[in-house]
Amino acid sequence: MFVAISLFVFLTLTAFAQSDRGTITGTVSDPAGAVVPNAQIEARNVGTGAIYQANSSGTGNYTLPQLPAGAYELSVTVTGFKKFVRPDITVQVAGTVRVDPQLQVGAATESITVTSEVSQLKTESGELSHNIDTDRLNTLPAITVAGGAGLGNVRNPLQAVTLLPGTAFANDNTLRVNGMPSSSFAIRIEGQDASNGIYKQQAQTSQAGVDAIQEVSVQTSNYAAEYGQAGGGYFNYTMKSGGNQVHGSAYDYIANEFLNSPIPFTVSPEGNHIKNKQRRNDYGFTFGGPILIPKLYDGHDKSFFFFNFEQFRESQVISNGQSTVPTPAYLLGDFSGALLGQLTLPNPAGGARIPAVDALGRPVFQNAVYDPTSNTVAPDGSVVRTAFAGNKVPITKMDPVALKIQALLPWQTRPEQC
Repeated sequence: MFVAISLFVFLTLTAFAQSDRGTITGTVSDPAGAVVPNAQIEARNVGTGAIYQANSSGTGNYTLPQLPAGAYELSVTVTGFKKFVRPDITVQVAGTVRVDPQLQVGAATESITVTSEVSQLKTESGELSHNIDTDRLNTLPAITVAGGAGLGNVRNPLQAVTLLPGTAFANDNTLRVNGMPSSSFAIRIEGQDASNGIYKQQAQTSQAGVDAIQEVSVQTSNYAAEYGQAGGGYFNYTMKSGGNQVHGSAYDYIANEFLNSPIPFTVSPEGNHIKNKQRRNDYGFTFGGPILIPKLYDGHDKSFFFFNFEQFRESQVISNGQSTVPTPAYLLGDFSGALLGQLTLPNPAGGARIPAVDALGRPVFQNAVYDPTSNTVAPDGSVVRTAFAGNKVPITKMDPVALKIQALLPWQTRPEQC
């Protein structure tokens, strides 16, 4: 029992370690550049109104960890200094944003708002990562259900890697990052394992809906130990959540042969170039906002909901290929046209080949059809059968079920070809 409980606790802690959060960190200083200890720091999530607080240390450093991905506004309040406000801070999954507030002397009722800063060299971590939001993916032709995707392929958020260097991707076939072995990647949804445990390469069987994903975080190398268990890339999907405002969307990504060009060098029965039938619809809707129960509960800044529905339907018919079907004579059991000359065998004594015969001395012909009910024991003990006369199988010898199945086969449309 102790071992089981210990294992459960260990696995639980391991699951929590697969973080889907980000961090804001930095150093608070005064106009002279001296550090400011015990500064009150507050980060407010613009979408949900959630507030995260911390104080600067004795060296002026602060860290706000475990922040859900999203847009934030950072404020710093210290007695004797103007309030520092920095809006438009984007926190990404597994990312660390550095903001170094420099306070100005003044009353606490005054404030200074910093609208932008020069990008600095990343020093907080050494991993190489990329964060791609789904709005960008939907705007660019990276995720598609058009002709570029194979049969049965829906929109796949893993196609975000096609925007990154050093990657190769094909739906449910290949995902290679920085030359590592294909399908050695790991997928997490909000930090929880979502890789296909049976066959990792088949990622679409358990993928999340694209329009329910806020962003795709891709760490390609040098990521921290907490993001282990992955050789060829670590993917973390951050799912959308409701906010203080009610938002929704509806979509239908379509492919239809009406919009396609005809296939060159093909001719339909009407004399036109062929257009293979292709009907794809990936449709759905999203809806989210604060939880509201009139006169009982107001969820603004507290609790939210988000719902996504998506369905994919496809039908496709390839009409410019060729297939063989039995001739009308074959359907009636007449295989006389397939009967060829007598088989010959090498002559043991050398010289010309000799005609082939069965154990009863009867000639054996190529493509002959034998009656399965005509078994005869030859003098040498072998069992031989008798060929149908004229190589024609009587209808009475045919199985009624087989005849009904044959009736469902398409009829010959072109002359027989050898």
